[in-house]
Amino acid sequence: MTTAAVRFRVHPIDPGELNCVRAGGLDVSGRPVERIYADGGEPLRCCLRDARTGERCLLFGYEPRLPGKASPYREIGAVFVHARDCGGPARTDEYPREWLGRPQVLRAYDHRGWIHPATTVHDGTDPVAALGEVLAAPGVVEVHSRNVAYGCFMFAATAG
Repeated sequence: MTTAAVRFRVHPIDPGELNCVRAGGLDVSGRPVERIYADGGEPLRCCLRDARTGERCLLFGYEPRLPGKASPYREIGAVFVHARDCGGPARTDEYPREWLGRPQVLRAYDHRGWIHPATTVHDGTDPVAALGEVLAAPGVVEVHSRNVAYGCFMFAATAG
């Protein structure tokens, strides 16, 4: 399979999970969420775009789901989302447009939820090809795009 043939889906944070956080005001660790007004540029994991100045947002600790059952590679990291339901991303069949050109870690996972050796960093030049190459590696079932500097979860991607 060539990388050009790899189609993928991007997955923001599940809206059901977000509704629980919004309604309960607590993150995965039981800590209160931070309610903020965006400065502009905060990466929103609900709709996969950058926040506009003044948008009402939440900042909280999030544990991305991993394939398989309990994985030793579980992690919690800070994420920004809209304070209210925004309807999610406009498209899930393409790389988030506002994040093209942004270097990212592409952390690959196998069916157990273990980190796969296809994990790589791309420089932002061609994130679509980089993601396609990782998803095409034998044994990869899911990829998490992560911020290079902070390591925070951005979105998940699966082939298909």
